[in-house]
Amino acid sequence: MRSTLTIHSAAQLLTIASPHGPRRGPAMRELGIIEHGAVAVEGDRIAQVGKTSDVLAEAGRSASLIDASGKVVMPGFVDPHTHLVFAGDRAAEFGMRLAGATYLEIMAAGGGIMNTVRATRAASLEDLVDQSRQRLDVMLTHGTTTVEAKTGYGLDTENELKMLEAIRLLDESHPVDLIPTFLGAHAIPAEYRGRVDEYVDVVVEEMLPRVENEGYLANNRPFFCDVFCEEGAFSLKQSRCILEKAKELGMDLKIHADEFTSLGGAGLAAELGATSADHLACTPGEEIELLAKSRTIAVLLPGTPFGLGEDHFPPARRMIESGVPVALATDLNPGTCYCEAMPFIMSLACRQMRMTPAETIVAATINSAHAIRMGHEVGSLEVGKKADLLILDIADYRHLAYRFGTNLVETTIKAGQVMN
Repeated sequence: MRSTLTIHSAAQLLTIASPHGPRRGPAMRELGIIEHGAVAVEGDRIAQVGKTSDVLAEAGRSASLIDASGKVVMPGFVDPHTHLVFAGDRAAEFGMRLAGATYLEIMAAGGGIMNTVRATRAASLEDLVDQSRQRLDVMLTHGTTTVEAKTGYGLDTENELKMLEAIRLLDESHPVDLIPTFLGAHAIPAEYRGRVDEYVDVVVEEMLPRVENEGYLANNRPFFCDVFCEEGAFSLKQSRCILEKAKELGMDLKIHADEFTSLGGAGLAAELGATSADHLACTPGEEIELLAKSRTIAVLLPGTPFGLGEDHFPPARRMIESGVPVALATDLNPGTCYCEAMPFIMSLACRQMRMTPAETIVAATINSAHAIRMGHEVGSLEVGKKADLLILDIADYRHLAYRFGTNLVETTIKAGQVMN
């Protein structure tokens, strides 16, 4: 074997190998730890994983060596739910929320998502890419190597396509891999207020066919359609209509469900075979059981209630104990959770959702990879997968969630290349 890079002597090498799909139940606590472990990389792929003595014995003499003594080595984080691409910010609304205004009250008054829609519509493609690239740089520094990125701040055909083009350009020019999601049904644009069904018709009859015709599905990456099924956004019937059309066109499905109220979105996700159902802060027990019997992954976003100053978090413990595969994501967005750092989300998941440190690592790597249909490629340290690795400046993985407010990612390696 001729490796080009070998990371060796790790105090703990977390392989998180999961060849049979996402982890469920007790398996979410298994990290596949190799003490004094090593990973050999050839090009952009993992060539060998094992004990340092075995891996170094086969490493080529020309291989670059990184000594990870006293460190944790693990897969790069996969963030399966973000609103990465947007223009401007909503810092003023933060003060409104502190004064007592709710998310839905701000949205009903024309603020919230619509503030970002106005800024995003006004931004040029170049400005949109430049602003979003800065956030992507921060995510990479904190160890995120693969990111799902949604549209949803255009809310008309041309601006939704502009957002998809921004995602494509960022994917081509930035080391982080981006997985695109069309979220034309993120909110009801001001010009369609009181005419929601008419806007749904635009999404179904105009936007989705244009997305397909523009060729955004014609690559080797998954492509998703999402919808915000929520009071004040889209009803269960409207959500079904949009998702069924997207499925007909060959898109994979996601759904924002049960963030504030339960309209049956989690059950719809299970019924339609959605790859993930996201938020799930108030999912009823019977729909948790439906998720457990399905292949749909629960993507939990504890940063969002934290950002809103709420104390109602998704019932992660019940989900895990019911056999639902759980993933974690930042929900990076300008309104409710302006957070690029997956480690902070993991710390919240431990404290506010009673997940164990091991469960949060599984949820932020292999399960989150499967939540964007990339589990075959990233999310674990297995031979043949993309060489996306982190070296953490800690000797015990539990410090990753135990500590917060400090970036413990010492080195990020993306596709075999050392980034920092």
